[in-house]
Amino acid sequence: MGRAFEFRKARKMKRWSAMAKTFTRIGKDIVMAVKEGGPNPDTNSRLRAVIQNAKAANMPKDNVERAIKKASDKNTENYKEVLFEGYGPHGIAILVETATDNNNRTVANVRSYFNKCDGSLGTQGSVEFMFDHTCNFRIPAEGQDAEELELEFIDFGVEEVFADDDGILLYGPFESFGAIQKELENREIEILSSGFERIPQVTKPLNEEETADIEKLLEKLEEDDDVQNVYHTMAE
Repeated sequence: MGRAFEFRKARKMKRWSAMAKTFTRIGKDIVMAVKEGGPNPDTNSRLRAVIQNAKAANMPKDNVERAIKKASDKNTENYKEVLFEGYGPHGIAILVETATDNNNRTVANVRSYFNKCDGSLGTQGSVEFMFDHTCNFRIPAEGQDAEELELEFIDFGVEEVFADDDGILLYGPFESFGAIQKELENREIEILSSGFERIPQVTKPLNEEETADIEKLLEKLEEDDDVQNVYHTMAE
């Protein structure tokens, strides 16, 4: 198995944010997708992907429809995607993906979390190069063979395919998202969920006390409403 498998396995072992936070993140994704490509999922591939993710997260259909309607309102402000880079204690690199309608607030909050936890917010490009920006798709395992899929989809950018308890996952570079999505849809293969992740190229093991220091910072970041995802180079 490759790095994507190990990364996914490690993240799955960790308890993620509460359902309410997940719905908030998806709601922001809907707004950005609608503002970018319109409210019709048939002609907006990004919105189509977000709706699939909402379904996978058991987000009520009414919530999705309200979010689309709200996003279609010209008075609804769009969210700006901003990436923050920095170092936590013990030399751990951290990437923070945010979606915000008030950049000044988000910058101030993220900087304060780093400062309070003996970390430092870095400049653009200071740690992003340490992570591979990837896309992923989850499909049902029934009737599919992971090894065959990897061979069939290699021309569309897929680099790693593996199965887990929830289906089969296909991983590729960030820029291959559209090509992989289109081919899955052309083959009428159901997409259960899809998304993007930043996989650390190298991780650093820490002792129990050092790990607690990093977890304190990660918890503060993940609890912020403007934060969508947090990635780091600490070995899980």
